[in-house]
Amino acid sequence: MISELEELVGFLDLERIDEDIFRGQPHDPGWGQLFGGHVFAQALRAAQGTVAPERHVHSVHGYFLLLGDISVPLVYQVFRTRDGGTFSTRSVVARQKGRTIFQLSASFQVEEGGFEHQDEMPQAPPPESVPTEEEALTPFASSLPKGLRERLLAPRAFELRPVQPTSDPLAPAIRPPVRDVWMRGRGKLRDDPSIHAALVAYVSDYFFLGTAMQPHGVTWLDRTMQVASLDHSIWFHDRVRADEWLLHSMESPRAAHGRGLVRGQIFSADGRLVASTAQEGLMRRRS
Repeated sequence: MISELEELVGFLDLERIDEDIFRGQPHDPGWGQLFGGHVFAQALRAAQGTVAPERHVHSVHGYFLLLGDISVPLVYQVFRTRDGGTFSTRSVVARQKGRTIFQLSASFQVEEGGFEHQDEMPQAPPPESVPTEEEALTPFASSLPKGLRERLLAPRAFELRPVQPTSDPLAPAIRPPVRDVWMRGRGKLRDDPSIHAALVAYVSDYFFLGTAMQPHGVTWLDRTMQVASLDHSIWFHDRVRADEWLLHSMESPRAAHGRGLVRGQIFSADGRLVASTAQEGLMRRRS
C-alpha cells in the first residue's frame, strides 16, 4: 500500500511523450472535478523537465481557463521562451480533448547570493498543538450528509492544521478574511528540490479562495455559489521542503465584481519566508 503522499508524487511524475510535450494523469480528490492545484503543479513539473537541474523555479503564474475532465489525461506543451546566463523562462499550455484549459508561465534562476530582508513570521501556536483539519471537523460530522462527511474526512497527502477555529462547513460563521494554516506532507520525500516546489505549489491552493468568502458567511459548498479559481501565482524566495512544517498565512484585501483576491506568505517553522502567494477567484451567487 502506498501512502496518499506517494500517490500524489506519482501523479506529478509526468510521462514525456516528445521533447517538450508531457502527459499527466488526472486525479479526483473526491469532488468529481480536477483540483486546480493538481493542474498547476503538473504544469510546473512539465516546465521543470525542460530546464537544467541547477536552475530552480522562483516564480510561477497560472490562469485557469476551463474546467478539467477527471476522465481524460492532460497534455502539457512547453515553450522554451528564453535561456539566459542565469534565468530561464518557460510557458506551458495544458490541453484536454484539443481544448486549452490552463496556461502557465514560470521563471527559473541559478542560485546566487545578494541582499536579504523579509517580513516577520506571524505569531502562531506550534503545529502539534493545533487540531488537524479532520479533528476540527469532527464536531460537525454527524450533521453532514454521508457523502460529504466521507470526502471531508478522507485521508489526504498533506496534514493540514488550521490555526483559527473551524466553522460548520454548511453554516459558516462570519469572520475576518484572514487564515493561517500549518501544512506538511504525510511522509518523507526524496531530496529533489523540484518535487518539493511542485508539491508546495499544489498545497498552496488549499483554503485560498475560501479566505475571501469568510466575511460573507458562505463557502464553496453552498450550492447557490459559483466558485472557481481564475489565476494563481507563487514566488519562491528560498529552498522549501514539503515534508516539513510550513505556515501559510493568508488574507483577502478585497472582493468586488464577483471576484475575490487573496494573498499569502509561506513560512518555514524556523521563521524563514520561503514563498509568497496570490490568487483571484470567482465568487458570486448563481443567477
